[in-house]
Amino acid sequence: MKRNKQWDVRGAVGFAALFHFLYSCAIGCLLPFLTLYFRHLGLTAVMTGTIMAVKHIVALVWRPLSCILARRHNKRRMVITGSLVCSAAVVLALLLFPPTGKSTESRSCNISQLSAVHELSLTTLKPKTTEKFSSPVVYSTEHKLKPAQEHNNTENIPAMPVNISALHNNQSTIVTTTSSQSDRQESLEAKKVQMPSPGKRSRSLTKREQKQQETDKIQYEFLGSLKVMDTQHQMFFLVMIIIILWEILAAPLMWTADDGLHEYLDFVDATERHRAVKPWRLLGTAGGMGCSGILVSILYCLIGTVLHFYTYALLMVLTVPLAALLPLYRHKREHVPGAGLKALHLVRGDSQAVLCAITAVLTGMAGSAVSDFLLWQMQDHNATELQMGIILAVVPLCQAAFAPLNGCLTRLLKVHGRLLPIGIMGLSLQCLSYSFMWTPWTVLPSQVLAGISIGALWWSLEAQSVDIASPGTELAVKRVFETLYLDLGAGLGSVAGGFVVQKFGIKALFQGTAAMLGVWCITLAVLQWRIPRQRRINYSRLLAADASEMSESESEQDNDWLEKAMEVDNVNNNWRRLD
Repeated sequence: MKRNKQWDVRGAVGFAALFHFLYSCAIGCLLPFLTLYFRHLGLTAVMTGTIMAVKHIVALVWRPLSCILARRHNKRRMVITGSLVCSAAVVLALLLFPPTGKSTESRSCNISQLSAVHELSLTTLKPKTTEKFSSPVVYSTEHKLKPAQEHNNTENIPAMPVNISALHNNQSTIVTTTSSQSDRQESLEAKKVQMPSPGKRSRSLTKREQKQQETDKIQYEFLGSLKVMDTQHQMFFLVMIIIILWEILAAPLMWTADDGLHEYLDFVDATERHRAVKPWRLLGTAGGMGCSGILVSILYCLIGTVLHFYTYALLMVLTVPLAALLPLYRHKREHVPGAGLKALHLVRGDSQAVLCAITAVLTGMAGSAVSDFLLWQMQDHNATELQMGIILAVVPLCQAAFAPLNGCLTRLLKVHGRLLPIGIMGLSLQCLSYSFMWTPWTVLPSQVLAGISIGALWWSLEAQSVDIASPGTELAVKRVFETLYLDLGAGLGSVAGGFVVQKFGIKALFQGTAAMLGVWCITLAVLQWRIPRQRRINYSRLLAADASEMSESESEQDNDWLEKAMEVDNVNNNWRRLD
């Protein structure tokens, strides 16, 4: 690398923000509405929850592994480009499956509603016309008797003449059929007698013929089991295969792009600029939800809900040229070996971090249950795609608006753990309000509360990751909490949510989720009060502090703290730089 090469940090961050904006917009167009499409295909709540849980589990295992492989072989750009193209192609395969005919959705197009109303009016008019002209028609006034009434009224039936010749013919046909059946049985018994014993037959057959018969028998049993399976379960397994393949292709994209950008900014000592990308992701997600909802609501009677898939594929293809110019860098000298395992060890060794990890899992379960089945409840209340898109877009917009307040909250609270129970309580109230929905627009205040609560939750988790992280593991510790929330907690929540909705209903799901979060909020507040808090020194803040703003005594005290911390850090620091 040349020494005089100019590094445009602002341009690199802006280009990465545009890439993440388009990608998040594509995700927002499809992913929140995916469970609604599963309902359109006729899948039950348990099937939907299982498919979403498998999707999260695949991401939990494959995402970190794929990022490690992409970095080790220096194939990040190729992985990003291939993920964009292949995931857009694979997800369109879901459109090849027709509905099973057992769709549980209640919404239909306006034209179909008009035709249904017209048919209903015709059917309601028919009985009136028949009643009016029923006097000359004898069979229109007859009523069908129940089996018990027919049996009781057999005495009143008049005697009917019987055709003896016809009875004779029927008896002859019965005799012939019975004789033919007896002949068939005798022939089968004769064949069984003539068949050789298993030992003689095995001697006459070759090994190749025996293997061919065994394979034919296995194939026949497999095809027979598929024929026995109903269309709903066939659809379930086919959709699960497509979703697993889609997640395998799409999972490495976000972390791989993040790793390259983080190492690029770390090389030029501008790691703090990495935070500027997150608000653009949230804005892209909100834009994708709102725009796709508006377009589908307008064009629903023409193409239906498949527009979500087409907009996703189109935006993913438009992001491919940006991936070719995405700022990526492989920092060979500043990589910490085993950063993920070290991050897990740091989280496990701090009591406050363990509480944050449990909070991430429980809130991930609640968030997954809400996101999977909220649109089902809104659809039951006759919500349109326009209402769904706007209501869903409120949450990321509030999160993006919460991001500039991080500095003010840091100076105001001084301890980020105090905001964690408040965020959980907000999510509990949000879930409780969903269970009392009577119109779709009543969810809007709850969505505002949810956006602020999720923003406070993530700010607290990120602050905790900064407190416990050692040099070189900041991003890895942050991803531990992200994985617990988005993958592990979301997978458990999808499975549990599907079974609860199937057995008790959607309202019971929201009420149970609210109760779970409320209990954990009280428990977390008590545990935070009882557990002593260990404050860790932030070296960068001490070194960046202005000497003019501190008195001599404060500066001497900070220097003493800094010397002690550097001595402890030299003893306990086990990581080294790779040349």
